Amino acid sequence: MRSLILGGARSGKSALAERLAGESRREVVYVATAQAGDAEMAARIAHHRARRPSQWLCVEESLALADTLRAYAGADRCVLVDCLTLWLSNLLGDVDAHRFERERTALLECLAELPGEIILVSNEVGLGIVPLGELSRRFVDEAGRLHQALAGACERVLFVAAGLPLILKGTL
Repeated sequence: MRSLILGGARSGKSALAERLAGESRREVVYVATAQAGDAEMAARIAHHRARRPSQWLCVEESLALADTLRAYAGADRCVLVDCLTLWLSNLLGDVDAHRFERERTALLECLAELPGEIILVSNEVGLGIVPLGELSRRFVDEAGRLHQALAGACERVLFVAAGLPLILKGTL
């Protein structure tokens, strides 16, 4: 099962993903893509850590997501990735201007062949106005394209608002 869970900031998408991972009855591997660049982000990361069960394996990977998924996915595992928009931000800021395209392609190519359950969490950022600034517009555009491609590759796609999931594809 491949799931994509989308929603705004503090919508409840991570809590839903964590609940689904816990209900999977599989060993859970949590792949965190965030980097603590400041105190506020460090506090967000600490909040997520405190909420997760202690028996879950946590892997921190901010760039090489496909390689990490290949290394940790297994028939008896549920791999939860939180979150793709932070991963996208990390890649768009990478010194290698072409790394995002390579990593995106690798993710999309490996997704169908991975064993076990995969849950991907991402912020839906395309519901507002077109942002000012070239990088901000590219971020919104690339996130939208990534979400569309992943939605096509996933059996289940959920949108979360106010803690409530809306089923876009598949079943809850």
